Amino acid sequence: MRALGLGLVMLALASAAAAQTEGAKAKAAQDPLPATDISNAQVQAFLKGLPRDAITDAPIRAVDVGGYRVGVYGVFRPKSQPGDAIAHETRTTEIYYIVDGGGTLVTGGKIMDLKPPPAGRNSGPRGDRIEGGVTRHVSKGDIIIIPGRTPHWWSSLDTDINYLIYRPDPDGKMNLK
Repeated sequence: MRALGLGLVMLALASAAAAQTEGAKAKAAQDPLPATDISNAQVQAFLKGLPRDAITDAPIRAVDVGGYRVGVYGVFRPKSQPGDAIAHETRTTEIYYIVDGGGTLVTGGKIMDLKPPPAGRNSGPRGDRIEGGVTRHVSKGDIIIIPGRTPHWWSSLDTDINYLIYRPDPDGKMNLK
């Protein structure tokens, strides 16, 4: 009898814990998360503050939006350094919004002449160029959506270029800022 009573108590505790968890999930689903504002002045100040002698890709903001994260990154590329062809080893899509400048962006295809990433840079296949991809000229105001693991490469830049990258992170690995 005592064992049966203990078993019933354990079952009741487990049921109560499950009900609390379900209740917390339901409450979380009902409670909206706060919106995040980033003003144009903040974006412009951030971009202006990026170093001008190197490729810089840095977070302006990264927030938890309930089950995954979203980041807004500012990028500066000097005309003299368009960069390597790369395919990030992640499911995270990158959405480019060109703020200033322009150049030739290649996506898809195959990365050629593979090499290791420079110290402190993203991992994933990296090389000197892409063959068989889609080539397009982009400039101020253009938007490009690059799915995760898709090769991409700035083959040339007309000028220095500033752009924003919006990164929805379904795996929740992005550092919050």
